[in-house]
Amino acid sequence: MLRKYHALITIFLGGLVIIACQSPTKQKGIPVIGFVEAFEDATISQSRLGFMDALADSGYSEADGTVAIIHRNAQGDAATLNQIISYFNSKEVNLIGTSTTLATIAAVQRGNDIPIFQTVTAMPDILGLLAADGAAPDNLFGTGENLNYIDTSFTLIAETVKPKGEQLTVGMIYNQSEPQSLEAYERIAALADSMKVQLVALPLNSSAEAQLVVRSLLGKNIDAFFANPDNTVFAAFETILKNCNDHAVPVFTSESGLVARGAVAAFGADIYQWGYQSGAQAARYLASGSTDGLQVEMLHVRKRVYNAEAAERFGYAFPDTFEKIK
Repeated sequence: MLRKYHALITIFLGGLVIIACQSPTKQKGIPVIGFVEAFEDATISQSRLGFMDALADSGYSEADGTVAIIHRNAQGDAATLNQIISYFNSKEVNLIGTSTTLATIAAVQRGNDIPIFQTVTAMPDILGLLAADGAAPDNLFGTGENLNYIDTSFTLIAETVKPKGEQLTVGMIYNQSEPQSLEAYERIAALADSMKVQLVALPLNSSAEAQLVVRSLLGKNIDAFFANPDNTVFAAFETILKNCNDHAVPVFTSESGLVARGAVAAFGADIYQWGYQSGAQAARYLASGSTDGLQVEMLHVRKRVYNAEAAERFGYAFPDTFEKIK
């Protein structure tokens, strides 16, 4: 009898272990989403907010108990990023949301069949994720950008800044190890050449190098700084801005979120709307259980914005077609 009792206790405890190890989906009977950000940044975090708001607007809200969210931030560490993706895979989440290029690439490279909904990421061809037949990964969806908008953003500098000498000189930094950043640099270099603008560009590998590289750049008598769509630029933006302001060099950008943080003006992505667009697509997948008709689609919302305080600092005026921030 005692042996039978011990056996029942063993079975009961084993059941508790199984329940404890089950994924949140199996425990709660609701969808589970893993959302990963490559690094901490005030502007980039707007994409996660937009993603979650889109889900909530479609009836998938953690507050209402209709979805479970596992949010992780890799804090700029590649090894941690890979561990997060592996954790999501082990939990068998229903889908993975990714914010910024590095997170998307990690999810694709380490993923399985779990659908990935990217945000704040370039289109798959720019990332080098296309197969030989030109097809994107079967499980990659969400919203991307093809960098065409950079042309308009860069020309704002020529339209606004009066050069110190005979030729306008613009400086920029770029992460030479990041595909999207390298693509942006090559595009800007070609555009600058066609506009007869002198571009002075210096490479770097991490945001920790930003201050030293930017100070070197400012020593080359640039008229303006262009903050291109680069994760390293986002992470080091306050350092970039302070050094440029100290040298009376205006900062222009292609990202509206950086204008809110002090850049003069931009024609670029609304980061919140970027996340919202991807989140709305993820909600459609949760509602139907099918990825039919879904693909990585182009970002819908871009806008012309300027920072009133920065514009006043440098004596610039912008037309009514620009939205004032701050």
